[in-house]
Amino acid sequence: MADLDDIRDGKNFGQGTPVANQQFYLKGCDNIGWGTKDRMARIFRPDTGKSVMLAFDHGFLMGPTSGLERIDLNIVPLAPYADCLMGTRGVIRACIPPGFNKPICLRADCGSTILTEMNHNVILDIEDAIRLNASAVAVMVEAGAAATEAKTIANLYKMVDFGQRYGIPVMGVTAVGKDMVRDARYFSLASRMCAENGANIVKTYYCENFSQVTASCPVPIVIAGGKKLPEIEALQLAYNAINDGASGVDMGRNVSQSDAPAAMIQAISGVVHDGLTPEEGLEKFNDLK
Repeated sequence: MADLDDIRDGKNFGQGTPVANQQFYLKGCDNIGWGTKDRMARIFRPDTGKSVMLAFDHGFLMGPTSGLERIDLNIVPLAPYADCLMGTRGVIRACIPPGFNKPICLRADCGSTILTEMNHNVILDIEDAIRLNASAVAVMVEAGAAATEAKTIANLYKMVDFGQRYGIPVMGVTAVGKDMVRDARYFSLASRMCAENGANIVKTYYCENFSQVTASCPVPIVIAGGKKLPEIEALQLAYNAINDGASGVDMGRNVSQSDAPAAMIQAISGVVHDGLTPEEGLEKFNDLK
């Protein structure tokens, strides 16, 4: 293993300096296969290079929480406004109409409802992702957690092996445990670990100095929405993340628990794709609700 003595925090991340001379519009994708690029292009709009993902995979750990009591009533009406849907295989099969023709980011790990025991999670068979025509598969990684890091990393690289075999992108989702510090140093580490182990996309959390996280990760990053925020704060979160180098947002509760979910996801899309300010996004939200 690498010598752990005299490890020094990085200082020169080249914020503000774009990756030069790419053949494909998403960073880190030049040397992946055509099928993987095609699926990435379904998730990230080619005209903007960004994505608004709608997450409703919470139920596999949390059950029917607020906003997810009835997927057919709470989520299906929002699907037309999302660029990509993120859910579990059971709910997608049971509730999402195939005729929507929306790209699916399939939650590919499953296990205990005890959030601190992600080491018991297992990954689904890649053939099930193929049967669902998934455009990507998502696997949780717990960087820095002594009891769970090795298992979750093993799940990730196994899924990357499968994904590379069949041209399906893999998203590494950075978990945050109770004992982990939510700062740029941690999220840079966790995001880089996902990319180093072959993830094509990383989902992580926004934090102060987030441009360091995006600059040091060689593949596209989307941010998690996290807990429900007031609409203006959620729009500000999306705006800050995109301005700091994120390639998209994966919003769940900040959409489904809004007083006007359809208006909210369209306002978020305006911020991500059309460059609206948070204030302009809020105005759009108020006009649509």
